[in-house]
Formats: sequence, C-alpha cells, structure tokens
Amino acid sequence: MTHGIFGAGSNWRGIARKLVDRRREWGVVLVDLRLHGRSDAGAPPHTVAACASDLAALIAELGDVRALAGHSFGGKTALATRALIELPQTWMLDASPSARPGAMRDGNSVVAVLELMERLPPTFANRDDFATAVIDAGHGNALAQWLAMNLVERDGVYVNRLDLAGIRALLEDYFALDLWDAAFAPRGDLEVVIADHSSALSPADRARLADAPGHVHSHVVDGNHWLHIEAADEVLELFATQLR
Repeated sequence: MTHGIFGAGSNWRGIARKLVDRRREWGVVLVDLRLHGRSDAGAPPHTVAACASDLAALIAELGDVRALAGHSFGGKTALATRALIELPQTWMLDASPSARPGAMRDGNSVVAVLELMERLPPTFANRDDFATAVIDAGHGNALAQWLAMNLVERDGVYVNRLDLAGIRALLEDYFALDLWDAAFAPRGDLEVVIADHSSALSPADRARLADAPGHVHSHVVDGNHWLHIEAADEVLELFATQLR
C-alpha cells in the first residue's frame, strides 16, 4: 500500500493492522514513495514513471506480491506500475487516470498546500507552530497535523523533510499524464475506489468507468478524498472482502 502526495505509507497503518487481523493469510507492506517518508530521493527526473519503476523493483525484490494499492498520487503511480508488471489486483483509491491540464494553475487544494509550504519559513521551533501557520492560512486542523508529520528535528529546530522542488516536479507530471490506456489494458483486475464527496474523479471519469471493460471494478464509498481518515471502515471492508 502506498500514499498520496505529502504523505507516507504509515498513513495506512491503522487499516493495514485491521486488515491482517481479518485476513491472516495476507501481509501488508507500507511503502514510502521517493521524496517521501524514509525513502531515498531517487535519481531525477522525479516523475510518476520513476515512482512506478521504484515500485516495480520493490515488488520484484519482495516476491509473491498479489496486490498493489495506492491513494491519490499513489493511485496513479500504482496504475503506472500495472503497465510495467502484471499483478492479480491493482487498487486506485480516489485517483483518476485522466490528465488535468492547467491543474497547477487552477487553484486546486493540493497545489494550494504546496504553494503554502513553499512560502512558509524554513524552520519552526516545534510542530505545533507549523500546524498553526497552516491553520492560519485557512486549512483545517486535521490537514495541518498530518502535514506536520513531515517535520524533523535538526540542530534544535524543525524543518520540512519534503523536497518541495521535487514534489512540484512529481505533481506537474502527475497532472500531465493520461493513463486510461493502462487502466483498460487487460493486465489483472483494477479496483477503483471512488470517494463520493471528492472531486478527484470528475463526472466524465465516472461515466467512463461505468462503461469500462470487465476487469475494471468501481466501488463508491461515502467520504471525501482523505479515505484513510474519513472512510477507513469502508475501505477496510473492501480490502477484507475483495482481496483475492
């Protein structure tokens, strides 16, 4: 399982623990993508294809991987990985195969968070000060606390461990990339989880999925984009009943 932009594999720890309790024949690996969490930055260029290559190499090293799941940016990365290697199941959690031209300029919330972090001071006395700055910029407390997990202590102050220039490069590539051909290619099952109150998948995306080939299965859950927070029980139930 892997995560969205600004996140880490640990975002899914709670769901993973409950999943292996229910499906004891499964193990779950929580993956930090390049430029995130404890993973190495990797060699540029920083693109979805580079992240997919990283994941494909990890899967080959692990062996006997039956499913790959990714949320948001990680969902499109999982889809790109599916184009490189065949797995029985690939899960896209509230992610679209579509390109979104102009998304880096249309004021969407992900880019707004990136631009905020680019404007913030380089150091903070503690994580609470960082979270307060995010809240003062108009974002919610849950998002602020989540972003604050990226702060690490160095020389008595807290700094953001995210390489924001690299993150910007990843987002630019993510929004430029169209992966519908990869989604509709018959390479194992593709499970698309749609957060009903999220705009990540447009009405056109949802209509296209409704007419998808038989290996593509859509699942709608009641929640917004942050599924691991807002729809954790529903996502757990999907994994527990649909992994095979």
